[in-house]
Amino acid sequence: MDAETERTRTLGCWNGPADLNPLIKEWSSSTATPDFTPPDSYSHFLIDIGFGKDCPSSTRDFWLETIRSNYTGDAGRRRIRMAAINLSERDGLHGRLFDVRCPVLWLHGTADAVYSVKNAEEEIKLFVNSPDARLQVVEDGQHFLSFSHPAAVDGALVEFVGKYGR
Repeated sequence: MDAETERTRTLGCWNGPADLNPLIKEWSSSTATPDFTPPDSYSHFLIDIGFGKDCPSSTRDFWLETIRSNYTGDAGRRRIRMAAINLSERDGLHGRLFDVRCPVLWLHGTADAVYSVKNAEEEIKLFVNSPDARLQVVEDGQHFLSFSHPAAVDGALVEFVGKYGR
């Protein structure tokens, strides 16, 4: 829920600006770049933080090709640069959490490479006006938790909707 800050980094979250700002600078161009293709290293970085370094090769291959084909040419360079800026300069939601008055279920994996469980434990407490704000930690879950642990996510959602969906 926080912006990319030193606080989140001290809680074990990633350092988005350090990881992304060199690429943002490299992808900033006033000159057309019709031959642009994102480097495989960046695609692997995205796949690793989302799906985990040990994701199935079929998943990795699919996303390598998808990223490569989506972000080609000058328009692709501009889109991938904007996406990287959004990740690097993500704004915070802390000031808005006071207004959340519905139940909150936060599912978080222990193997999330972007945000730590410690951060989630701190931030779930910020939903002060929620009638039920709870964190459910999923062992070995990746950042893309519904990919790495679909049964755990589906079960938790069915239970949550069953309780509050009336």
